[in-house]
Amino acid sequence: MADSRPRSEYELRLAVRRQAVQDRDRQDRIIALARLAAAVAAIVLALSAWRWSVVSWWWLALPAVLFLALWIVHGRILDGRRRAERAVEFYVRGLARIDDRWIGTGPRGDRFQDDDHPYAADLDLFGEGSLFQLLSLARTRSGEETLAAWLCAPAAPGVVRGRQEALQALKENLDLREDLSILGEEVDPAIHPSSMKHWGTAPPILGRLWLRYVAMVSGLLSLLALIGWMFFSTGPWPSLILWTWQSILALSVRRGVRQVVGSLEDPERDLELLSRILTRLEREQFNGGRLGELSSSLATGGVPPSRRIRRLARLADLLNAMHNQLFAPFGLLLMWSTQFAFAIEEWRQQFGGSIPGWLDAAGEFEALSSLAGYAYEHPADPFPELMEDGFLLAGVGLGHPLLSAARCVRNDVRLDRSCRLLVVSGSNMSGKSTLLRTVGVNVVLALAGAPVRAGSLKLSPVAVGATLRIQDSLQEGSSRFYAEITRLRQIMERTEGKMPVLFLIDEILAGTNSHDRAIGAAGLIRGLLDRSAAGLVTTHDLALAKLADDLGGLAANVHFEDHLQDGRMEFDYRLRPGVVRKSNALELMRSIGLDV
Repeated sequence: MADSRPRSEYELRLAVRRQAVQDRDRQDRIIALARLAAAVAAIVLALSAWRWSVVSWWWLALPAVLFLALWIVHGRILDGRRRAERAVEFYVRGLARIDDRWIGTGPRGDRFQDDDHPYAADLDLFGEGSLFQLLSLARTRSGEETLAAWLCAPAAPGVVRGRQEALQALKENLDLREDLSILGEEVDPAIHPSSMKHWGTAPPILGRLWLRYVAMVSGLLSLLALIGWMFFSTGPWPSLILWTWQSILALSVRRGVRQVVGSLEDPERDLELLSRILTRLEREQFNGGRLGELSSSLATGGVPPSRRIRRLARLADLLNAMHNQLFAPFGLLLMWSTQFAFAIEEWRQQFGGSIPGWLDAAGEFEALSSLAGYAYEHPADPFPELMEDGFLLAGVGLGHPLLSAARCVRNDVRLDRSCRLLVVSGSNMSGKSTLLRTVGVNVVLALAGAPVRAGSLKLSPVAVGATLRIQDSLQEGSSRFYAEITRLRQIMERTEGKMPVLFLIDEILAGTNSHDRAIGAAGLIRGLLDRSAAGLVTTHDLALAKLADDLGGLAANVHFEDHLQDGRMEFDYRLRPGVVRKSNALELMRSIGLDV
């Protein structure tokens, strides 16, 4: 059952934000009427001044100023309404997650799906109804990439504990998560971390930055010479000499200036949006821990990065003044584009190397915020206890985070140095595959730093390998059996790494005959255990269940049961010790009219 505290807080805030939308709508209508009244007043005054000469033309300034002020206020009201609407969406999605109605309501993370990854597809990390869709509150590509990377690779125990500490500090900070979500609605399609990092760290385009000041002095002298020619009879020669010099200077740096101006277009927009996120993060006070480290890493020379980025934005705005047709002739005279191209290049050479760090820090903040949101919305889910000595996976009341609370059946699972294999038997649809996914997804959450769906979980760091969604490929011309043994080889290769491997193998070698399956499965599992791996293997072939007996204390049989009731197969999804003792397959076939 969903916890009432986050629900009540979300409902309260949702009501306030909806009221804010209604208030802004009412203000919008009032301001629109006031602007119409100001326009009508201007027309009346114009007629009075022109046709009837009743008032002076100066009276038109009053409605003009009023109209301008109303236009500015109207813009702020519309912006406030957009923010309130985004906040409404944020809390609607939050309530959907609490009520297990979240599927289809968030980013799917499809671009991170990799069929060659050892467990991403098997454990539903990405796609519709995925773990990423449940967790992600990120609205920047950098935040999504960071969260996806955490789900796809286990972190070291020290890193996991640092994230757990950060989540404890962040999970009650609902204002920060709301603000980041509101900003992010504008950021999502824009920020491209790789292109921004490349722009910031690319080799210098313009050398001899001192030429910026030469261009500045030349422009000022040229302007003075033109004024002297027009108003003080100094003659054209000073202007002609300076224009010739400016042309030579501009031609000598023209290619570099164009390259600087052209390369700025995308980073200019992206950095402005990143600045909004960093400005919000800079308002928070984080003392110590990973959050403190991230906060400290943002500042360059003691100056907040948002201030650095705003300076670049001002330079870009000044550069774009050349697009104004009225200003463009003066801009040419002042070598405006050359001056500000050099200024922007100087900024990039000074601070461009910090852009990767700013993006990574903002991305990590967003990933932590996503996991903190999950922790806040699921207060009954505990943080796992990380063990560094030996191998241990001890889960009490493990449940699948992607299943609704009403459907989630919890089971205890334990693997350690004395028992490193569970052979799970039972009929199809009895819960075997779901058990493997339950274990795998909770391990992924634990080693990303998040809470887990369990009563408790003690876990040592592991590298996960799974075979739950193995299919044949018509395009690649490979059978299911070939695809499975390829993945099994990948799992075997992972045992050569530093971390022990947790394998989750569903219906092992189901694509071949019983004789070969029994021999091959026994050999593979013995090979994995010899390499200090541990895990779960499912089967509905009772011959394979004998494997646990052959391995002695290193393995144990567990099973799921089912029974036929009124022609329907019923399951309780409770894990029991031992091998399944009965099969209702023939009864079920008869119940639907098959003559067996």
